[in-house]
Amino acid sequence: MKKIIFDKRWEGGHGIGRFSSEITKRVNFDGYIKLNIKPTSPLDILITPWYLFSNKSIYFTPGFNAPWLFVNRSIITIHDLNHIDISGNDSRLKTIYYDFVLKRACKKSLLIFTVSEFSRRRIAEWAGVSPEKIVVVGNGVSKDFRPEGDVFKPGYKYFLCVSNRKLHKNEERLIKAYSTIEEKCGIKLVLTGKETPELKKYIASLDLSDDVYFTGYIDEEKLPSYYRGASALLMPSLYEGFGLPVIEAMACGVPTLASNTTALKEIAEGYSVLVDPESVEDIARGINSLINNKVLVNDLQIKGLHRARQFTWDKTVSLINHSLTKLRK
Repeated sequence: MKKIIFDKRWEGGHGIGRFSSEITKRVNFDGYIKLNIKPTSPLDILITPWYLFSNKSIYFTPGFNAPWLFVNRSIITIHDLNHIDISGNDSRLKTIYYDFVLKRACKKSLLIFTVSEFSRRRIAEWAGVSPEKIVVVGNGVSKDFRPEGDVFKPGYKYFLCVSNRKLHKNEERLIKAYSTIEEKCGIKLVLTGKETPELKKYIASLDLSDDVYFTGYIDEEKLPSYYRGASALLMPSLYEGFGLPVIEAMACGVPTLASNTTALKEIAEGYSVLVDPESVEDIARGINSLINNKVLVNDLQIKGLHRARQFTWDKTVSLINHSLTKLRK
C-alpha cells in the first residue's frame, strides 16, 4: 500500500490554514513535510522536491504549492483562482507561478481537490484538464459556530462583514450602499481587520465615520461571538471560491446577504438575500430588506441553520479519504 505524506505548513489562521488543520485532526497520514521554508516561498518548488527525492510517498498539500519535480505523485488543492481572475490580486510573480508551475501541476498531478463546483469548472477551463480529475470536497463549519455561546456586544446593533482589504471583497460598494440607506435603525457597519488610510478617507467622504467600524485582528476563538452579535452578515464579494463566512454565520443563526455570482450563489441561493455585487442599488435593496422585513429575517435564520448543517468537516474529510483510499492501492 502506498504511503501519503501531508504538508502541514499551511496550518494557522483562516482559509487554507483551517482546511489543513481540520484534515489533520481526522486523518492519520504516514508522515508530514518537515521543512522550515514556507509553502508560499518562491523557492518551495525547488526545495520540497529535495525532501521528496528520498521519500517515495505520495505528497498531499492542502494549498496551491506544487513541487517542480515529483509532481506526478502529488495531490494539490486549489481553493480558487482569485490571484489570476481578479485584477489587483495578481502580480508578475504570481502570474508566472500560476502559468508555468501550477498549470503544469494540474496536468501532471495525481489529483486536484477544490471546494466548490464553481472552482472546479474554472480550474478545468483554465488548466485545460478534465473536470473528472478535480474532486469537490467542500468546506466544513466547526462546532464553535453555533447559536449558543458568547455574544459580542459593542453597545450598538451592527451588520458584520468578515473581510480583508482585497479589492474583490467589494468593500467600497458595500460602504456606498450602506450610506444610501435612509433609515438604518441605529445599525452600524462593522468590518473585520484593520482600516486603511484610503478606506478611512472614503468613509469620511460619505460622512460615515461614526457608523463604520473596523475590528482589527480577531482571534479565531472569538470570531463566533461576532457572528452571534450581528443583525446580519453582509458578503457582496465580486469573487469567492467558497465563501465560508456565509456558512459560519448561518450556523450561528444569523441571516446573510451574499452575491449572486461565483461560488456564493452556489452555497447561498435560497438561504440568503442574493444581490448583484456590481450594483450599489441592489446591495442597498438587500440591506434594506434585512432591516425592514422581519418575516424574511426569521425565515433566513431558520433556513440558514438547516443549510449550515450540510457543510461539516467530517463530510469533507470523508470525500478526501475516499479519493486517498483509491490512490493508496
